[in-house]
Amino acid sequence: MRAFEMPPHARMSLAQQLLLRTLVARFWQKPYTNRLVRWGTDIHDRWMLPHFVWSDFADVIEDLQASGYPMQLDWFAPHFEFRFPQFGDLEVKDIGLELRQALEPWHVLGEEGGAGSTVRYVDSSLERVQIKAKGLIKDRHVIAVGGRAIPLHPTGTNGEYIAGVRYRAWQPPNCLHPTIGVHTPLLFDIVDTWNGRSLGGCTYHVAHPGGRNYDTFPVNSYEAESRRLARFFRLGHTPGPMTIPPSQPNPEFPFTFDLRHVS
Repeated sequence: MRAFEMPPHARMSLAQQLLLRTLVARFWQKPYTNRLVRWGTDIHDRWMLPHFVWSDFADVIEDLQASGYPMQLDWFAPHFEFRFPQFGDLEVKDIGLELRQALEPWHVLGEEGGAGSTVRYVDSSLERVQIKAKGLIKDRHVIAVGGRAIPLHPTGTNGEYIAGVRYRAWQPPNCLHPTIGVHTPLLFDIVDTWNGRSLGGCTYHVAHPGGRNYDTFPVNSYEAESRRLARFFRLGHTPGPMTIPPSQPNPEFPFTFDLRHVS
């Protein structure tokens, strides 16, 4: 008789239930009495990026382990990949570049007149992607999108940096900032500022690169992943000499490069 194999979504659900029960038990034994942190704009900046979400979650698991609960971080790796799927990666000249989906809250607009009632549109045109670069030489290499330098931040690992890029993915009829156009496809360059050239790059499309509109939903996770990977190309970098103006971080959102503010 063949052994019963639990489907992946059921295993993920059990892991979530186990985590909640463990947290309840932990706080029941030792309530949290410290003052809460007022994060301010970090909520919509730092904590929208997968790197910091996973790092913070690792601290939670470490705290549970210290309290005597044998939780393992690897149990929740499928949750991370499901919520923050990788769009693609690139390796060139000993430099690695990874693109991964990040969080982006959508704004609910004001009430408007509809067919016999009022409606409130949701501006779902904004998206965010996380850039993680490895092997960079400080003051030499720059990651650029659309010819603009992205402010990078170290992760604590030597030569590794991350940043978030917010962009308008499509142009709905009702949205905030209706005069700002679509920024896609996103063209990323790994720029060697000493030689003034792009070492390589990649291109990410938010929809089918050929303009195709799928008629059906993906039948399973494998088809969904194949559609996502088909929108990423390890080519398309800027040819010839290239001069990148210095990056200008936003003091309110230092971890996110917002293409809406690029003139």
